[in-house]
Amino acid sequence: MKRTDDRLLPVLLICAQAVVWPGAALVRGTVPTASALLVAVLVAGPVTAALALRRTRPVTTLVLVAAACALGAGPLPAGAMAVLGTAGVALALFTVAAERDTFTALLCTVALAVWQVLYWISLHGLSDHDGLDLVLTALLYVLACGAGLFARRTRHARQAAERLLQRAESERHRLPAAERQRMERELHDVSAHHLTAVVVTAGAALGLRESRPELADEALRFAVGTGHEVTRALGSVRAPSPSREELPSPEERLRDLVEGFRGLGRHVDHEIGPLPNGAVADAAFGIVREALTNVARHAPGAHTRVRCQYGDTRTDVVVTSSAPPAGTTAHGANLGGGRGTAFLRSRAREAGGTLTSGPTADGGWEVAAVLPGRTAAPVERSVPLSYRLAQLTAAVGLVLQPLLPVMIIRSEDVSSGSTVAAGAFFTLLAAAQAVALLWLRRAPRAATGALLALAPLWPVAMAVGDYTGPVVLPPALSMLATCGALAVLAAHAARTAAGPSPAAVTAVVASVVAVTVHAAAATAAVLDRGTTAPVWTVAVLATAGASAAVGAAHWGGTLRGRRDRAARGTRDERLAAWTEEAVRDAWAERRRIAAGLESTVLARTADMVAEAEAGRLDGTAERAREALAAMRSLLDTVREGETEAARRPQPTLQALDLLAHQCRATGRDVEIRLTDRVPGRLPTAVDLTAYHAAETVLAASGEGPAVLEFDAYDGSLTLTVTGVPGATRGLVRERLTARVAALGGTVTTGPADALRLRLPLAPGPEATGAPVAGQGDEEKRER
Repeated sequence: MKRTDDRLLPVLLICAQAVVWPGAALVRGTVPTASALLVAVLVAGPVTAALALRRTRPVTTLVLVAAACALGAGPLPAGAMAVLGTAGVALALFTVAAERDTFTALLCTVALAVWQVLYWISLHGLSDHDGLDLVLTALLYVLACGAGLFARRTRHARQAAERLLQRAESERHRLPAAERQRMERELHDVSAHHLTAVVVTAGAALGLRESRPELADEALRFAVGTGHEVTRALGSVRAPSPSREELPSPEERLRDLVEGFRGLGRHVDHEIGPLPNGAVADAAFGIVREALTNVARHAPGAHTRVRCQYGDTRTDVVVTSSAPPAGTTAHGANLGGGRGTAFLRSRAREAGGTLTSGPTADGGWEVAAVLPGRTAAPVERSVPLSYRLAQLTAAVGLVLQPLLPVMIIRSEDVSSGSTVAAGAFFTLLAAAQAVALLWLRRAPRAATGALLALAPLWPVAMAVGDYTGPVVLPPALSMLATCGALAVLAAHAARTAAGPSPAAVTAVVASVVAVTVHAAAATAAVLDRGTTAPVWTVAVLATAGASAAVGAAHWGGTLRGRRDRAARGTRDERLAAWTEEAVRDAWAERRRIAAGLESTVLARTADMVAEAEAGRLDGTAERAREALAAMRSLLDTVREGETEAARRPQPTLQALDLLAHQCRATGRDVEIRLTDRVPGRLPTAVDLTAYHAAETVLAASGEGPAVLEFDAYDGSLTLTVTGVPGATRGLVRERLTARVAALGGTVTTGPADALRLRLPLAPGPEATGAPVAGQGDEEKRER
């Protein structure tokens, strides 16, 4: 989304200020003095220029705007800085909250509000004024900060969604190629180690048949054992396990890399945590490999430490080396091409992260990369503690500035009154509401309860502080925080589910209680002031006003939640479509290569075993050479083009490892297990339906880890799903029920949002009428 011109709002503000003053004064016939106009121009010019640059230096802009408006308000008449001093400062504060971190935004808001309070106390004391204007100003600052934080959170969520889609799209094209490379690598290992060993052993035994006849028996036994091992290895190539424990993990690759450098005599320590398969893991491996290579070239003998940690929002990859020992010679310093650092940065950038490198304080070198984490959120740099201390020091200095004239220049008391104005009570209540709002995300029910408990205290503050302003204004102000909390609750309920849910019931109950509490508070405030209207009239009007405000907040929050749910649904649909396409393409590659294995390599290997068991060494050697030649021919076929889209087969449970790999590569924590009781060959309809059920479940969005476990007993195949609450309700549940019911299966929900699907391994009569989509084609391909 393209931002508006930063100069537009400052120009509109200065135009509005000109209308308020001196425009309104000129309409009344009052001509401002030349000195007043000069001061106004001197203040408005820098304020407008600073606001035009507010996105590049938001904190500096806020300080300049607040200071300029405070200095200009002294010599100018009332209203001369009304727009710039309120809306201008609020705009600058909004920009701080939207562009900087939460700590800086809250610090600026609190410092500005406290500065206003102390400035007001230094002028009026605690009892010379009701202080309602101060409360309104502080409320404006809080609203500006909250709006800025919301805008920043929304922008970051949108960026995270875009990065997740970009990662999914890149992984969609990467998975088929990765599957080809995996099978090519494993087929090469089988041919290089197993079949080649049989050919060499049999050839040696034939050559020494006359002098060492015992070698023939050993070669035959070796050929039989190796043939069975080749069959098992090729079976695992065709259908690898989807369980995470049985797959080579990225962290194991990194540890093997470190151990390889240790084997070369390098001093390398490591702290490597679990990593997901995908672009992030590949980038981390490439960065660590290049960094360790550079250490071996330029700093032989240096102690090196590798740290790789995968988190929710970021993945840290850090390689730090100390200074090389004195007197060592870098023999490989001239072997590089000088492009290693550029390659490192490009590798990190392609994965969606950043990389920095440079010398350390002890004379060593450090390469630090920040890559996307589990949620693909935008990477934020950490702020040093010294910078936070400097921020706090500057804020305290600015806050105490209004007290300097009181402590140094003025010696008399600013007020002789003994009562505390209502404004002081209002300020304390507003501060308590702000604290409750800060806890709204962590404890929504407790925060809403605290806001409702604070509402009846506003009429009490009006009575104790002898408030004489508009009687409806303080109760209305107290409703703003409550309405904001109710909007958040309604948005969460609408975002969670489309129909009735516990969160929706909580939001409705909180709205009803809020109407009751705030209507009672407003009625009490009006009756305490005194009125000629009947009590029931006041109560009805107060209830109507509270109902309108609460209803508007609930409606706005619900709309926001529905829009977020629709956006999340669109994103999930795109992710599901890309995942399905990637798995189908990779499955097609696997099936294409597996067909070559079954028709050539496995057949030749079986013939080799048969010849060896029959004791024919010449035939064994010949069949081993044929199997090796067939394997090499198959390797050449692997490197050829992809399968045509029209001939791509439907994936089955043997493609679960591809589905799990694709989900993990896009940031999902997925674990798929198959127990030993699951048959190796299932009825085609059951096989296809079980896979599509797993695919549908994982398409439902979820933040926590998802676990899918397949089991078989009592003539049924079961799928137990945990960690995907979205699959237990709504459209996903309906799709699963319809798909499983076609085979006579059932779908049930257990505790903790667990989902259980049961598919009979021998479908009943109700399932024989209409085949599952793609079933006929798959059966033909199986035959």
